[in-house]
Amino acid sequence: MGQTIEKITSLQNPRVKQLVKLRDRRPRDETGVFLVEGYREIRRALEKGVALQEIYFSPEWFLGENEPALIAQAQAAGATACELTKDVFAKVAYRERPDGLLAVAPQWRRALGDLDHLFGAERDRAAGGPTGKTAKAPFLLVVEAIEKPGNLGTILRSADAAGCDAVIVCDPVTDIFNPNVVRASTGVLFSVPLVVEESTRVHAWLREKGVRSVATTPAAEKIYSEVDLRGPLAVVMGSEQYGLSKFWLENCDTPVRIPMAGQADSLNVAMATIITLFEAVRQRGGAG
Repeated sequence: MGQTIEKITSLQNPRVKQLVKLRDRRPRDETGVFLVEGYREIRRALEKGVALQEIYFSPEWFLGENEPALIAQAQAAGATACELTKDVFAKVAYRERPDGLLAVAPQWRRALGDLDHLFGAERDRAAGGPTGKTAKAPFLLVVEAIEKPGNLGTILRSADAAGCDAVIVCDPVTDIFNPNVVRASTGVLFSVPLVVEESTRVHAWLREKGVRSVATTPAAEKIYSEVDLRGPLAVVMGSEQYGLSKFWLENCDTPVRIPMAGQADSLNVAMATIITLFEAVRQRGGAG
């Protein structure tokens, strides 16, 4: 790997203590960084040009043979590398069975305005101009007050698989940089444009951009598969415990429901998201 690499052997090392602190939101927000654990997650961060600040590794935990190359890649991109003994890495890892790789990455913030480029393509498409043959209508996912980091991470994976142009997190309960969001998303956090904003502002922005909002709720009369999900679209999903807020129920363009044949009256929000998104994918002619 070329560079001289420090090795930490003490559980009381200040850097080790700081890594443990970054499991909690306040230290993450105070320092403006978050943890990225795992080979796949770190690889995807590097592929998307995320400027990792530090990378920690422990060869005794490695699962394959590609880890040294990934560490070298992170170093070449500007990250400081540090080796940890097996027990020290076990302390800083948040996975039950770590794979010996942990990085520190800078947080970022995107605004709704950062998605405006999606609508230039839509204007071309609507006008039938030179790029109109290939430009697609914006396809967005809006999630409100998701409580569980694992669900949010799974939702990000679903949005990526469905080809969503962006995910907008409204009134968040969980931090998007929670280690379990990163883990459950398998690193997709780095590839799907993600905006955090208040519901009222998101609704106003969707109206301004001419994006139709379709919100899922068990109380809706229309079934999700019977509604036109083509064109500029935002699928809106509510929280695990309470579903959509009164605001979205009253202000969305089209409420829809997923029919339930059993005794349960609702699905896990991540499952409901997958079902609704891929119905939109079917109607829109496929992902990608």
